[in-house]
Amino acid sequence: MEIVEIQEQLVAKKSITVVENVSLISLEGSGLFGKIGVDARIFKVMEERNISVSIISQGSSESGIGIIIETNRASEALIGLEKEFEIDLYKKDVTKISVDDFVDVISIIGQDLNTFHKTYKALIRNTIIPVLFNNTTSGKNISLVLRKKDTKRALNIIDGEIFGVTKKINIIVFGHGLVGGTLIDQIVTSAKNIEEKKGVKLNIFAVANSTKILFNKDGINQDWKAEINRKGIPYNLTDVLQFTKVNHLENLIAIDNTSSVEFVQNYVKLIDNNFDIVSSNKIANTLDYDFYKHIRTVLQKNQKKYLYETNVGAGLPLIDTIKLLHLSGENITRIKGVFSGSLSFIFNHFSKENKTFSQVLKDAISNGYTEPDPREDLCGNDVARKLLILARELELQNEFNEIDIQNLIPKHLQELSTREFLVNLEKLDNHFETIKSSLEPGNVLRYVGELYGDLQQIKGNLEVKLIAVSENSALGQLKGSDSIFEIYTESYGERPIVIQGAGAGASVTARGVFGDILRVADKN
Repeated sequence: MEIVEIQEQLVAKKSITVVENVSLISLEGSGLFGKIGVDARIFKVMEERNISVSIISQGSSESGIGIIIETNRASEALIGLEKEFEIDLYKKDVTKISVDDFVDVISIIGQDLNTFHKTYKALIRNTIIPVLFNNTTSGKNISLVLRKKDTKRALNIIDGEIFGVTKKINIIVFGHGLVGGTLIDQIVTSAKNIEEKKGVKLNIFAVANSTKILFNKDGINQDWKAEINRKGIPYNLTDVLQFTKVNHLENLIAIDNTSSVEFVQNYVKLIDNNFDIVSSNKIANTLDYDFYKHIRTVLQKNQKKYLYETNVGAGLPLIDTIKLLHLSGENITRIKGVFSGSLSFIFNHFSKENKTFSQVLKDAISNGYTEPDPREDLCGNDVARKLLILARELELQNEFNEIDIQNLIPKHLQELSTREFLVNLEKLDNHFETIKSSLEPGNVLRYVGELYGDLQQIKGNLEVKLIAVSENSALGQLKGSDSIFEIYTESYGERPIVIQGAGAGASVTARGVFGDILRVADKN
């Protein structure tokens, strides 16, 4: 056996030893259960050949035994064991004796078993599953037999969890437009301060758009925009997964700041390959219900997180609030509000100011409140997706096509290209001036989403529509691009829980995504 690395840390006199050139010999078979003398027979074979056994471990079911020996003695040991257990193999009491040369041993000297659970969970979350686990009778020394391919990542994790070495969170950002670009700048600017205060290093190892990716295992810097133009290369998802494996990257988070229907199909593969997901993209939560449930099943299987607080209300703590109310057994009876910060801005200004609808819409576009094609907002689909996400947080099984949506775009403008639509915004003015002129005095326009019905059943009623409300009501008093959500519950009666605040803008949304990243980092 060769000790290739020893790390000594002045933390409760602990140290890590990594041993290579070892092999795992496994004996398997139901006939081993309860059988006396199996260990003695194994050691007899080893003693006759002067082969040292460094670790022996038996499964709790007693149907499997593993031993660790030097690799250069493995073939000799295998031949001896096959001869010793020849009859057992014939009777099928022992079904298999095998050798695995692709393992290493990490020994943590001075580690108390009682406090190792956090480190063990961190390894499991990174899909590092020890082949064998062994501890001394004192409970002060622990040995892990790991797949050789996992050793470097395991050392990184153990260093962070046991020795307080800065924990590295490796991040890839898909989509670097308004929100994605703002997020990257926020992370790069704040990374040093977060490392100093929380002992967590946020390392953006890749930035990607739909066609090109910039890789840097040591992290991108403030020049990332120029770098992706100079050094960006074509890629597919397999290239990303291969990069993380070759560079032994741990604590992986994939950030989806796209609005792509196609990209969300990658979530399952990312989760299966050790990524947590943080997303401002609403699509994955609003596809068919079977896909929605499948993602949750895969997350549970892999013990991964999928956070998407910015899917509804930008940076407002809305989804978390609804989750907590629902999990606590609170009966939520209705949710109503202005879900879109962009449409809030548009109708707040259009209802009260002497401006044409197109003028107000141009202001919203220039402020970055709308999608690149503002019809994504005006058609009501964005609000409908947000409403559906909240419905599904209540375990309702509604589908998107069941939502009653009022499309605000006149039919003759619905089929134009984005460019044609943007140069013909004035054609919206007569339509919306007619709506505005029909308002009663003291009323204003608000585009709202509403979930109601018996929400203890499988499905609820979901409506998205333009309505007139009193300017003195909570909805009517909205300003700027604020969103507002009224959550009615059985306990609170007629007085709703109200959550209100900035509902649009790249900076607000990016900050909300950043918050989700930090929440995942805390759990890794």
